[in-house]
Amino acid sequence: MSRGWLGSTHWLCAYSNTLHGEKGEIKMKIEKSIEIAAPPERIWPFFIDPEKVVQWSITFREFRFIGEQRRGVGTPLYIEEKAGGPLMKMKFEITEWVENQRVRLKMISGAPLKSYEQLWTLAPTDSGTEFTFFEEIVFPLGVIGKLIGLAGQGSSHKFVTEMQSKLKSLVEAQSN
Repeated sequence: MSRGWLGSTHWLCAYSNTLHGEKGEIKMKIEKSIEIAAPPERIWPFFIDPEKVVQWSITFREFRFIGEQRRGVGTPLYIEEKAGGPLMKMKFEITEWVENQRVRLKMISGAPLKSYEQLWTLAPTDSGTEFTFFEEIVFPLGVIGKLIGLAGQGSSHKFVTEMQSKLKSLVEAQSN
């Protein structure tokens, strides 16, 4: 198992039979927090407005609602993402929604991944808000999944760092 701890970033890419209970599963997790000098209410629109999401989530080429629902658990989304490999065209569903606190996106179809989730959380602090980005990807079994997982961990860390910096800049510039 490979582990890295870089400041407030935690990433793990592992070949294990204990992470989800299936032998040979390849899982990559990234969790990174950043302080933003703004209250959660000013950051929240960047989580739910498709035009704002693509401004900071640099790997998303498209982020849009499918159907009429625009908020809450069960909201379906279409996301196109390019994160080093081929463009992935995926359908997601919001599985957790707490206004001004957290939103969880879970892939339901479209990419050659076993599972893919992102969780974006906001926690008030004395000087603003701590934004934590969490991502977990389970790659398909076999040699190809193992290679993708190992190759992706470094670039994923870089993308998350850039996304958080971009969100911080966008939100803090808006308040000036």
